[in-house]
Formats: sequence, C-alpha cells, structure tokens
Amino acid sequence: FGLPSGKDYSCPEQTSVCERICYAGKLEKIYPSVRNNLLHNWTLLTNTDRDGQYLLIKEMIDEFEEECNKRGAAKEFRIHWDGDFFTSDYTSAWASVVGASKDISFWVYTRVPDAARTLAGISNLAVYFSADMDNKHHVPELMGHGVKIAFLAETFAEGKDNVKKLRGVPGAACPENSKQIPLITTSGGACHTCGLCITGKADIRFSVSKR
Repeated sequence: FGLPSGKDYSCPEQTSVCERICYAGKLEKIYPSVRNNLLHNWTLLTNTDRDGQYLLIKEMIDEFEEECNKRGAAKEFRIHWDGDFFTSDYTSAWASVVGASKDISFWVYTRVPDAARTLAGISNLAVYFSADMDNKHHVPELMGHGVKIAFLAETFAEGKDNVKKLRGVPGAACPENSKQIPLITTSGGACHTCGLCITGKADIRFSVSKR
C-alpha cells in the first residue's frame, strides 16, 4: 500500500537525504498511472475521519487476507512502499487494523517518531524507524520502545559505523540492496526470502550507492 510522497503529501518528516534519493518519488514521476493510484488513495483517506480511515484500511486488509487464502500465499504485508504516516489519527487507524489482523505479519518503515512510538509493541507488526544523518538524533529515545532502525547511508560501511554508535551492534546490510538476492525471487520476493524486516529480527542498513 502506498501514498504520494513528499512534505506536501504524506511525509511530514521527510529529510533532505530522503528527498534526494527517494526511489518511490521517482516512480511517481516516471509512471503517471502509479501517481494517479497513489493520489486516489490519498484523496480517499484525507476526505474522511479516523473511523472512516479505519474502515477503508480494514476493507483492503480483509481483501488481502482473502486473496492470500485463495492462493496459499504468505500473509505478509508492507505498510507504505511509498509515503508515511501523515497524522496521528491515520497512525491510530493502522494500529487498530493491524491489531485486529493477527494472522498477518506486517512491517513498516517510518520517519515519523510519534508514529513509531504509537505502533511499537503490536505483536504482529515490525516497526523500523528510517534513520539517516539528518534525523538520527531520534534513535536513542526510540530504543526504549522496541523500535528497530533502518539506517540509510551513502555506503554500507558508513551505515555500519552509525548504527554501531547508536545501537551498539552493526545491524545487517539489506541483501537485496547489496545485490546478494534479486528483488523478485521464486519464493515471491526479496523481503519474503530474507525475512529480517518482516520478523523484526535485526536493525537493517541500506546504501545509496549499493556499495
């Protein structure tokens, strides 16, 4: 599920690093149909209140679970391949939907500290705070909430140094980003094949240069 990116839309805590390299934002510009789909989602969610948002999201997740049952597919759902939590009510709506959908494993990356705190502790949701050089000062406070860190740096080595200083451990390099496994695999995708983020097993590192 995605929403349009950027501070004018769903990314209130967008950093300069994120703005510079945002892959999802680039896809919005390249593919008008993608942009239109994301704007459709945005319009629906911003033209209703928290309860309306809950109903819209719950309907989508119920359909997703039904399709997984039909296809014998793993019930793994990433919240926001594009976009972020734009209000506290929207975050609350997602928290309620996830809590009511215990058979599904959810995972999410967010640059919104309040959203990370709100969502932390839901048993079937792995929460990652998307950190970089601009917003890493939020990490120490979030550590006590059980939030994992997804650190974006220019290189994996730079990310390793930062994560180790912040968390005491180096974290794991994303195997798709480091070209160890392909984005699309016979099992359905890199995230399913790896499983680190879906299960929230470790902090994760991403590299802009993929080196």
